[in-house]
Amino acid sequence: MSDQDNSVNTNTRVLKTYQEARLQNIENLRKLVVDAAATLLQEEGPEAVTVRKVAQKMDCSTKIIYSLFVNKEGLAQQLYLEGCKLLANEFEGTPQAADPVQHLLNLGETFWQFGQRYSSYYKLMFGGAFADFKPDEESLHGTATAMRQLLTLISNAQEQGLIPGQYDTESVVRIVWASLHGVIHLYMGGHLGDVQSAHSVYRLTLSMIVSSLLPDYST
Repeated sequence: MSDQDNSVNTNTRVLKTYQEARLQNIENLRKLVVDAAATLLQEEGPEAVTVRKVAQKMDCSTKIIYSLFVNKEGLAQQLYLEGCKLLANEFEGTPQAADPVQHLLNLGETFWQFGQRYSSYYKLMFGGAFADFKPDEESLHGTATAMRQLLTLISNAQEQGLIPGQYDTESVVRIVWASLHGVIHLYMGGHLGDVQSAHSVYRLTLSMIVSSLLPDYST
């Protein structure tokens, strides 16, 4: 290799300090722990996510988990944020529709499917599966980001005069979200029968919400 090649390699090589490398290693380890906890969450449910079981899955001591997340609630927060990413991805993958009614129906169906496909995440995020965990500001911001598609749809419809403007956008989104969550929560609690019966109630609830929000567009 020529001296010129050596000079080029030296100039383009990115060097890290010990502290930068250490922080990167810690971040990589945190991600591995969250992945292990997420696997437990999906395979065995929220009750299986304990510091001891995560440590066993990682083949490490509980002290390492505590050093990375302080306590179980710190780990739960990271799982919450992972759930927000999953929900955001589901909403972003929802079929677009020029008709605001159909678009809202599509987003509502996506929320139902998220509750079915990622039921353990749903229970953690919205069902109080971790009694001692309360979403902090970062977690709530993650929720708002995940719900951005719904927020944008409602906001655009209000700007076009399709939805009455007496309520602010966030309030409308919360009303829609709370109503749909209520059905899912009742189903998970065993109050609405089997999944087909519960889904029928959910679709009817969604249809009634859409009709009340967009009466001129609904049939």
